[in-house]
Amino acid sequence: MNKEIPVFFSIDDGYAPFLATALNSAIESSDASRKYRAIVLYKDLSKENIRRLSALSKEHFRIDFAEMKQSFEEIGDRMSNRLRCDYFTLTIYFRLFIPAMFPQYDKAIYIDSDVVIPGDIAELYDTDIGDNLIGACVDKSVSDVPELARYMEDAVGVSRDKYINSGVLLMNLKALRERRLDEHFLSLLTKYQFDCIAPDQDYINAICSGSIHYLDEIWDAMPNDRKPPLSDVKLIHYNLFSKPWCYDGIQYADFFWKAAEGCGYIDEIRAYKDSYSEEQKKSDSECLGLLIRRGVEIAESDITFKKIFESGEKIRL
Repeated sequence: MNKEIPVFFSIDDGYAPFLATALNSAIESSDASRKYRAIVLYKDLSKENIRRLSALSKEHFRIDFAEMKQSFEEIGDRMSNRLRCDYFTLTIYFRLFIPAMFPQYDKAIYIDSDVVIPGDIAELYDTDIGDNLIGACVDKSVSDVPELARYMEDAVGVSRDKYINSGVLLMNLKALRERRLDEHFLSLLTKYQFDCIAPDQDYINAICSGSIHYLDEIWDAMPNDRKPPLSDVKLIHYNLFSKPWCYDGIQYADFFWKAAEGCGYIDEIRAYKDSYSEEQKKSDSECLGLLIRRGVEIAESDITFKKIFESGEKIRL
């Protein structure tokens, strides 16, 4: 079982302390008899942060870095100049390009950087998802918000109990390459420019619908005050505004602070929390309200994934 386990993350300079926390937790939970490779896709990451993040690596857990812009340029020719959209627009969709960027891998994990990982990600990697394109967890953080549940069903065209969170993906890269995920996505993006409240997540749900292996929710446990915490969590995802480095009383916060202690950025993280202002908290609250309003507006618009799919256009891979 010495096959390398590729795990992708992405950040910019502002998120380096939180990626360090995620990496530290993943390394502490890893199996020293396995081989892991964390690949950090980045935009505007300083040499100093690269150095500090690299210092976390272990003999069995390698940390490498790939600049997003360079990676996009490398696949541009192979995609017959289909990268017509602005680079900065495409960065929010970067995980959709992982299959094309890294042809040496047939399978990989993608994880957002606002996580801690108390379980061994080798266990996630070893999960058999069959011929499905991805393995992921149902997004239960907002599925009980009526307006957003309606958005999932009426705009994205996916049942609220099937709509997945794209922050943790077990990716069948071989199948995604064979079905030309990158080209299909860019074709849809260029032709329709769908309005989305969660851009990459909505495209992934619409495109991969019917070819998703649903993982146990312990692999993408998200704080939710409306529900009791899960036991035996393997991965905790501090989604949306549920950040323990911004707020007190966040579910699963103890896991975060334990992992942060040894990440090399604990002083910066504490200072960040101490300086998180009432204005920022007010802005968070307003953003959540805006998210809900946008969901209602988009669901009622003329161009949605669901309406285009029902018109006969190929949306799903």
